[in-house]
Amino acid sequence: MKIAIIGYGRMGHLVEEVAKSRGLHISCVIDADDIDKFASDEFKKSDVAIEFSTPSTAIEGILSCFAAKVPVVVGTTGWDKDLPTIKDMCEKGQGTVLYASNFSIGMNIFMALNRYVTNIMNGFEAYDPSLLEIHHVHKLDHPSGTAITLANELTAISTRFKKWIEKELGEKPEKGFLPIYHKREGEVPGIHTITWESDCDSIVMTHDAKNRLGFARGAVSAAQWLAGKKGFYSIGDFLSDVTKTKGIF
Repeated sequence: MKIAIIGYGRMGHLVEEVAKSRGLHISCVIDADDIDKFASDEFKKSDVAIEFSTPSTAIEGILSCFAAKVPVVVGTTGWDKDLPTIKDMCEKGQGTVLYASNFSIGMNIFMALNRYVTNIMNGFEAYDPSLLEIHHVHKLDHPSGTAITLANELTAISTRFKKWIEKELGEKPEKGFLPIYHKREGEVPGIHTITWESDCDSIVMTHDAKNRLGFARGAVSAAQWLAGKKGFYSIGDFLSDVTKTKGIF
């Protein structure tokens, strides 16, 4: 299997390491300084691409994959405004994408727990939710794509909180809004905490990524699954298929 890597930062290097450890071939590596490689035979003959670049360059990379008819796994966040356009193009047969705000298997289990707990909390109005995400100082976008995914899923299920709003630490949200707070410190790979607070107690759920390796492993596994498929997919589609489960992811 031939994998092209788009974006050769920390995640790109980890993806390369994981892919090679599985005996997969890296057909080409494309970074910001050598986008001319999108026109190369090596790229066009790739079975799948894995994209971890920047919010400002993600769309260019995705469209280049479409032009070369190369399915692409996208892990870059911060370009969500263009997601409906990309989905529409995939549905029209113009490209193939598997997009996730987070490729960690553990995080996706955490997301399933978030949905489950939110359903329970619809029956307990004494508890109000909040979300805190902490990442390394190099992360450009906030809230994180993962935090937005968690918030969107919570507000879609909640009967009391239909929208989320980004707030500075310590600021209280308007009634009916789920607050998202963020911190940027050190080299933190990613910590996401959901708190349900009442005047009697707190229920706290946290996913703490120890390193970025889990993201790379998940992305490579998703790429192996995506090769040969057509259309738009989520990581939920991938996990539901490989685990032979329905309604969890």
